[in-house]
Amino acid sequence: MKKDKITSEEKEQERITAIISKLSELYPDATTALNHSSPFELLIATILSAQCTDKRVNKVTERLFKKYKGPKDFAEADKFELEQDIKECGIFKNKSKNIIETSKILLEKYNGQVPSNFDELIELPGVGRKTANVVLANAFGKPAFAVDTHVYRLAHRLGFSDKKNLLEVEKDLREKTPENLWIKAHHWLIYHGRNICRARKPLCDECSLSDWCLMFQKAVKADKNCQ
Repeated sequence: MKKDKITSEEKEQERITAIISKLSELYPDATTALNHSSPFELLIATILSAQCTDKRVNKVTERLFKKYKGPKDFAEADKFELEQDIKECGIFKNKSKNIIETSKILLEKYNGQVPSNFDELIELPGVGRKTANVVLANAFGKPAFAVDTHVYRLAHRLGFSDKKNLLEVEKDLREKTPENLWIKAHHWLIYHGRNICRARKPLCDECSLSDWCLMFQKAVKADKNCQ
């Protein structure tokens, strides 16, 4: 009985390893799509990316970061004016308020620098687990696994996790992925989610992961049962 359990666990780990290996082949140069030149710019861009595409955020920040050079400029910004500057990103009233308040805290508490500690990051207005992990991974190179909508969707479809809670999904991804690949795996899943495993119409027939994908295997099995 114990042997069967070990065999089952080993088989599952082989499946996960195969997925990770294939993703690394498909997207060797995957990295964050948010344009930035500093940890602060990445922090602001990630706050703006909530319920907004990276493409639109980049369009907004291209002119935003020319107008506001750093935390001091954002801290002193007129809230209504900043709202108009970021309006295209959606939820602009809350985002404007959070950006101004976060910038003030960075100046008052961290000498204008973005903290590289998770607990300190999530204390900043507008910064949750996802944003904190994105900043830690991409600005400071610290092992973190940010779970956005793409990562959450693929984690379930590929069988990394069956949990509903974001924190539990993140925990499963961390446990099943080698720590030295957390940052890269986050980007691999995002790229695959955008290119192939789309939310509404996944391109399963074009997917290189179908042999190991639980969603695809269930669909094949269901199709056979209906024949």
